[in-house]
Amino acid sequence: MALDPIISASAAKTVGQAVWFDCRPTNDAYRAGHIASALHAHLDSDLATHTASPERGGRHPLPSIHDFTRKLGQWGVTPSSRVLIYDDQNGANAAARLWWMLKAVGHEDVRVIDGGLPALVATGFQLTTEAPQPAPQAPYPATGFTRPCADIDEVAQARTAKDRLVVDVRAAFRYRGESEPLDPIAGHIPGALNLPLTDNLRADGTFKSEAELRALYTAALGGISPEQTIVHCGSGVTACHTLLALERANLLGAKLYVGSWSEWCRNEARPRATGPTAQSCKGV
Repeated sequence: MALDPIISASAAKTVGQAVWFDCRPTNDAYRAGHIASALHAHLDSDLATHTASPERGGRHPLPSIHDFTRKLGQWGVTPSSRVLIYDDQNGANAAARLWWMLKAVGHEDVRVIDGGLPALVATGFQLTTEAPQPAPQAPYPATGFTRPCADIDEVAQARTAKDRLVVDVRAAFRYRGESEPLDPIAGHIPGALNLPLTDNLRADGTFKSEAELRALYTAALGGISPEQTIVHCGSGVTACHTLLALERANLLGAKLYVGSWSEWCRNEARPRATGPTAQSCKGV
């Protein structure tokens, strides 16, 4: 049986030695208190590379494989490490991003804590302000990100193809173009289907079961295979939440569009749309 990529806080208590990561987006939150031994994986400095040109790659492009594998080594992560990851936004920022990046370099034993930091605290984990001291290792032995990604040209082709699907996981108000808190233009990629990442969760903020997620996405994909599906968000971060959900559902092979709306909307030649989601957008 494949390893469930999501683990409950109570089950995490029984895990032996592991490398823990806190993926909350601010240094201040981490310094104010984190799980003992948890290293801070910062979205901007560790899980993305700085860019002055988001129209080419979006707001959070992947770091170079050299930089990421070197950082994994500095964190003490080796191919045999058991890795546990949490944030405080139900995995969306940025626990699922680190999970995807580790899977993309071939790491097997990596799981996201269901319910994140609040669930850990509720289960009895104590917080500390002491910074852990990892035992540095050689750079992680990987030569590239091997999980499938799509670039802007592939998305442009897929959005009108009858046998392909582009999924936008942003909140519905952003998709509809009612307002846009992060990017200069509101709206969505014409032809994309809006499936907000919150659909992956129960009311208490924990992930739906494998069966529930499989039923949700089997219906949503409408006969299109995961391998023919591209998932995006604002900048390739929260899209990983849906890729995590698809993995739990054993629907494998969907591509990540890292540049996402932050890249697409900055390219004037690319069409943009507003209004509600509809499969009838296909062919626009």
